[in-house]
Amino acid sequence: MNVQILADPSGRLLWASPALPGAVHDVRAAREHGIIAALAEAGVTCWVDKGYRGAGSTVRLPYWGRWETLSRGQKAVNRSHAKIRALVEQTVATLKSWRLLRKIRCSTTRITGLVQAVLCLHLASSD
Repeated sequence: MNVQILADPSGRLLWASPALPGAVHDVRAAREHGIIAALAEAGVTCWVDKGYRGAGSTVRLPYWGRWETLSRGQKAVNRSHAKIRALVEQTVATLKSWRLLRKIRCSTTRITGLVQAVLCLHLASSD
């Protein structure tokens, strides 16, 4: 399954998209949900992984290429990028800590409802 999430700079889960089949590429899912257009319209910068290559101007990607071929400056940018992304990865890990979401095997319509329920429970428990 492919569920897009948005987290704030402190790593707090803010939003989860409706589920799409797992074969859907990340950048396509973000476009289908209107995430990229909304970020561009609001002028919000978002740090993403390499799966969002070609996403747009407000989306920040790490430099592409083998570590050995990157310049010292590019390596420094990628290290900084990884530190920012680590917060989001912790948020993803929080979602995956729900056994229900790790073991789920059903339609994306059902998965969407379950992800929304988990998101509500997560937000209620974090206040």
